[in-house]
Amino acid sequence: MRKFIIPAFIALLAAAPGAAFAATAAPAAATGEQTIAGTVKFFSTTARSLELADGSWYYLPIRFKTPDLKAGDKVTVHWKMDGSAHDVTAIDVG
Repeated sequence: MRKFIIPAFIALLAAAPGAAFAATAAPAAATGEQTIAGTVKFFSTTARSLELADGSWYYLPIRFKTPDLKAGDKVTVHWKMDGSAHDVTAIDVG
């Protein structure tokens, strides 16, 4: 009996972290558009990217009409997840 309990316990321990990750990752992807407020650290229209002071990066769509941004501006970024990238849907300055 003991020979079956120990391997079953080890298998349960090995599977538990994967099950916990799957349970927490799914709701975040299903939330849709999200917002974050912060200060601009880096902005480039040619690279179509924006970095906030907290180190998070956001990417602008090709035909996105960007406001005139510079480092130090306070912004609210509206974004959606696209795989592992944060794609901007709108930017509010101020």
